[in-house]
Amino acid sequence: MSNVYDTLKERGFVRQVTDEEAVQNALADTQVTAYVGFDPTSDSLHVGNLLGLMALAHLQLAGHRPIAIIGDGTAMVGDPSGKTEMRQMLSREKIVENAKKIEAQVSRYFTIDGNIGHAVHNASWLLDLKYIDVLRDIGRHFSVNRMLTAEAYKIRMETGLSFLELNYQILQAYDFLKLYRDYNCTLQMGGDDQWGNIIAGTDLIRRVESAEAEGITWPLLTTAGGEKMGKTASGAVWLDASKTSPYEFYQFWINCDDRDVARFLKYYTFLPMAGIETLSELTGADIRQAKEVLALEATKITHGEEEAARARETSHSAFGGSGKDVSAIPSSEIAASRLRQGVTVVDIFAEVGLAKSKSEARRLVQQGGAYVNDRIVANIKSNIDANDVEDGVLLMRAGKKRYHRLVVVS
Repeated sequence: MSNVYDTLKERGFVRQVTDEEAVQNALADTQVTAYVGFDPTSDSLHVGNLLGLMALAHLQLAGHRPIAIIGDGTAMVGDPSGKTEMRQMLSREKIVENAKKIEAQVSRYFTIDGNIGHAVHNASWLLDLKYIDVLRDIGRHFSVNRMLTAEAYKIRMETGLSFLELNYQILQAYDFLKLYRDYNCTLQMGGDDQWGNIIAGTDLIRRVESAEAEGITWPLLTTAGGEKMGKTASGAVWLDASKTSPYEFYQFWINCDDRDVARFLKYYTFLPMAGIETLSELTGADIRQAKEVLALEATKITHGEEEAARARETSHSAFGGSGKDVSAIPSSEIAASRLRQGVTVVDIFAEVGLAKSKSEARRLVQQGGAYVNDRIVANIKSNIDANDVEDGVLLMRAGKKRYHRLVVVS
């Protein structure tokens, strides 16, 4: 086994660590079991969660044992970390449905076979806990004064921290204790906002089991432009192909800020560092080459080689390459009868998601950013009709980079 700690640190995954020497030695000398948690607050993970999946994948590639906790138990409470308001409570049925889909997504990134990799649901132990037993056996080890010094709780204290949310740290710490007991899990990883929860878990294991456990956090990513990682003008970049198509996923990386390319190659690909350093030296127009490598590799990891190659070819076609295969561009259907009656550009751009609303679509047209079949739309009252159809398709574009195919059906 190689020392994956050096790999993680070189690629930027290490921001805080409980005991660097202990973590480095353990990862060099033994097989370590480590976990990252994913709360099923939606039916898909997004690019922001991808950092945790990549970290676990690196561990497994180096011979260690990753565990993904699907937080269908903790989701019943809601993590206050990074939130200024209480999270919306989901029904138990919705959480179970989301958890199944997220477990299937996690399995794309590393092997889950119950031996070299695991996916476990914390509802399997949290929902059966007895309240008085938790208070006596677990709660007595927590200082409320200390808990309230955690950044996540300090932020929420300004707007109102519920007793429900106060329990989240206790439950996450108990998760770590449970995994230590059942899987000999000694390392928890997560974003910087999880530092207080991770420390609570290592402290609980030390108090209850008289054993040492460690934690690593990575930085909370924002783009060079200051935006939250995985957010775009059209919303979150999901890992589910039905929510963000492979083509849209590919374009997300193609369209990233030039200043982010080197970081993203380290985080979101398995390319050797020597190759990443070479690509990171590209400047000017040549940086497009580095972005294409990033987009192809990241899309392969999430959607497979075939879809990644298809997305690349479609991107080349749409943006001036040879050929006109645009089949991977997100599409929807419109009835020919509706076209014969005429439909406004504003309505259809909002309908297909190229604009979030009709008012945004109007602004897009007024600013010269709306195109139909590569022709600019000059008037907010303009209609799309049957005369605009080319080979049964309307190709719409918002700005320079966002496309949508409207397929005409009888």
